[in-house]
Amino acid sequence: MASTGQKKGKENKSLLSEILFKYMPYWPLFIIFGLLSIFGAWFYLQKTAPEYEISAAIMLKDEKKGSSDGEMINSLDQLAGNKIVENELEVLKSRSLMASVVKNLGLYVTFLEEGKMIPVSAYTSSPIMIVAPNPDDLTLQKKVPFTFSEQDSTVKIGGNKYPLDTLLQTPYGRLKFIANKNYTHKAVKPLYFKIDNSKAQTSALLAQLRATAPSKLSTVVDLKMRDSDPARGEDILNELITAYNKATIDDKNRLASNTTAFVEARLGEMEKELKNIEQQAQSYKATRGAVDISAQGQNFLKNVSENDQKVGDVNMQLAVLDQVDKYVQSKDNAGGIVPSTLGLKDERLGKLLDQLYESELNYEKLRTTTGENNPILTQVRDQINKIKPSVAENIKEQRASLMASKLNLQSTNNVYSSMLQSIPQKERELIDISRQQAIYNGIYSFLLQKKEESALSHQSNIAESRVVDRAQSTLEPVSPKGKLIYMVAFVFALILPAGFVTAKEFLNRKILFRHEIENLTHTPIIGEIILNKEKDPIVIEAGKRTFIAEQFRRIRVSLGYLGVNAEKKRILVTSSLSGEGKSFVALNLALSLALADRKVVLLELDLANPSLSHKLNVEYDKGVSDYLKGDCEPEEIIRRSSANENLFFIPCGPLPENPSELLMSERLTTLLEYLNEIFDNVIIDSAPASLLSDAYVLSPMCNATLYVVKHKFTPKVYMERLDEENQVHQLKNLGIIFNGIKSRGFTKNGYGYGYGYGYIQNKKTGVKTRKASGR
Repeated sequence: MASTGQKKGKENKSLLSEILFKYMPYWPLFIIFGLLSIFGAWFYLQKTAPEYEISAAIMLKDEKKGSSDGEMINSLDQLAGNKIVENELEVLKSRSLMASVVKNLGLYVTFLEEGKMIPVSAYTSSPIMIVAPNPDDLTLQKKVPFTFSEQDSTVKIGGNKYPLDTLLQTPYGRLKFIANKNYTHKAVKPLYFKIDNSKAQTSALLAQLRATAPSKLSTVVDLKMRDSDPARGEDILNELITAYNKATIDDKNRLASNTTAFVEARLGEMEKELKNIEQQAQSYKATRGAVDISAQGQNFLKNVSENDQKVGDVNMQLAVLDQVDKYVQSKDNAGGIVPSTLGLKDERLGKLLDQLYESELNYEKLRTTTGENNPILTQVRDQINKIKPSVAENIKEQRASLMASKLNLQSTNNVYSSMLQSIPQKERELIDISRQQAIYNGIYSFLLQKKEESALSHQSNIAESRVVDRAQSTLEPVSPKGKLIYMVAFVFALILPAGFVTAKEFLNRKILFRHEIENLTHTPIIGEIILNKEKDPIVIEAGKRTFIAEQFRRIRVSLGYLGVNAEKKRILVTSSLSGEGKSFVALNLALSLALADRKVVLLELDLANPSLSHKLNVEYDKGVSDYLKGDCEPEEIIRRSSANENLFFIPCGPLPENPSELLMSERLTTLLEYLNEIFDNVIIDSAPASLLSDAYVLSPMCNATLYVVKHKFTPKVYMERLDEENQVHQLKNLGIIFNGIKSRGFTKNGYGYGYGYGYIQNKKTGVKTRKASGR
C-alpha cells in the first residue's frame, strides 16, 4: 500500500513537473491573457445590465385534477367549465395576451436614464409615461431626450413643449403624455425615451416568460421572467394574470349572451303564438256563441290538454335534438352559438355539449399560437373527435325514446278523437282552441324559467383561476453572476495561452523536442548543444568553462559509445540540410579533442558548400580537391590551426565540378590511411546527406557518423525517413547531435526544451556563468 501511494505521488509530481516545464517559459503570455480576461470580465459586467428574477403563481381548475370553487357558485354558474393545465400554460404564453400587456402598460415606449457605461431603466424615476391609441403607427425612435417642468406640467422635447393628458400630434405620431403612476424617485441624470415596435416588444417579453407546473398532479402554475427593472417586471406579470382572467370571463360572458339570445328569440315566438290563439278563442266564442261547456266536455278537455301538452313537449325535445345534431355535424363550430338543451331530460347531453364547446374553444386558441402538428393541438383535436360520436349516440338514443313516446301519445289521441265525435261541433272546436292555448302557456312558462337561469349564470361569472402569489422580484440581481464571470475569465486565461502554446508546437513541422527525435528514429542521441548566440563560431578553448563548451566535452566522452577509440579514429559529420550547424559541430568537436592533448586533423570535404575555412578565418590556395585531382601531395595541404596547436586543418580548395566523383577516387582512401597513421583523430565535414550522396560515399570509410539535427530548423519528415534510408544506404555507427537548442517562450536564461541552469566558472575571467542542466 505504501509503495502504491509513493508511486501515485511520483506520477502526480511528474505530471505537475511536465505541465510546469511545458508552460512556465510562456508565463508572460499567461499574465497578459490573465489581465485581458479580468479586464474583459470587468468590462462585460459594466456593460451588461443586471437582471432580476420575478415570479408569481396562480391556481387553475382542472377537470382531470380536481380543484373547484364551491357547489353554490357552480350551481349558479351553469356555464362554468374546467380547464386543462397543459392547455392553459400555452394560453398564458400566447402572443395575444402579451400584446395586451404591452399595450396596457405602454411598454412600446421605454424610458431610460443616462448611466456611466450603459443606460438604466427609468420606469420609476421618469415623471411621465406615454400612451398611444395606435402603438403600431408610432415612428420608431432610438433616443429622444426630454425634460419635464413641474411648474407648468409640460414636457419639453427639443424646442417644443407638450402638455400632459392631451392627445397630441407629434413628429413621432399621435400620443399622449401622462403622469407616471409608478414614479417613486427623481432621476439624477438626463432622461430620454425610445419608441420600439410593439410586436418586437411582445416577442422579447415572450422569450423571457416561463410558465410551468411544479408537477404533473399540480394545478398551480408558476410564472417567471427576468427584467432589468424589478418594478416593471412585477407589473408585467401582474398585468398578464389580469389579462388572462379577463379573457376567461369574456369567453364565459359570450357563451351566456348566446344562450340568453336563443331563449329570448323563442320567447318572442311564443308570445306571438299566445296572442294569436287568445284572439282566435275570443273570436270563436263571439261568433259561435260557445260560452259554457258541459262537465263531461270539461273533463275530456282536461285529459286531452294534458296529453297534447306531452306531445308538444316531445316535439320540442325532438326539435332541440335536431338543432344539436346539426351543430355537432357542422365542421367548423368555433365561436358559434351552442344550441340550448332546454327541455331535454337527459343531463348527459348537456355535459357532453359543454365539453365539446370548451374543447373547440381551446382548439381555436391554441391554433393561433401553435403549429398544426403541435402535440397539444393534436391532443385537443383527438378529444373533440372522441366527444362528437358520444353526442351523436346520445341524440340517437333520445330520439328513439321520444319517437316511441310520441307514437304512444298519438295512439291515445286517436282514442280521444273518436270520443270527440260525440261532442257537439262547437264544443269540440272550442276545446281545440283551449288545448292549443294551454300548450303555448306551458312552453312560455318553461322559457321564462330558463331565461332567469341564464341571467343568474351571467351575473355569477368569476375567473376560473386564483392568485396564489402576486409577482415578487428577487432582492439581488440573478444575472450576470460576477463570481462566475470572473471564474470563467480565469479559466479562459489558462486555456487560451495553453491552447495557443500547444497548437503552436503541435502544428510546427520542425523538430522541437528531444523526444520527437526519439519517437521518429531509433538512432541514439549522443549530445545536445544550445544555440550559440555569439558571432565567434569557436565556443571551446583552453580555460573556457561555459555551458556550451561543457556540452562539447560531454560529446567527446560519448564518442566511445559509437566505438571511437585509439584504433577507430575517423568521425564523419553530416546533416539533413545545409544550415543545421554540421561544420560548427565538426570544428568545435575537433577542438574539444585537441584540448584533450590529442592530435586532430579536420577535413573540409563539403565540396559543394564549404564553410570551415570561413569559420577558421583562413584562406588557402590548395586543398583536398587539388590532392584528389593529383595536383599535390598530403604534406602540401595539411595546415596547423591557430585555434589550437594540436588541431590541423585540410581545406576544401577550389570547388570542383564533379565533387561526388572525386570523393570516389582511390586517392581519398590513400589520404585517409595516411592521416590515420599520423593523427589521433580524423574529423570529416561532409555535405548534407539528404541533398547529396557524399555522406553515403564517405561513411563506409569512417568509424562513426555524427548526424546533426537543428532545433526549430530540421523538418520532422527527414527524421521519419532516416531509418528507412539508412537501411538502403547505411551511415556507419550513426549517432545524432541535437544542435541549436533555443529557449522556449519568453525565457532568456533557460532552455525550456529540456534544460535548467547551474553554474560553471570561467577559469580565465573567474566569472560564474549559469549552466543548463537536462531535465
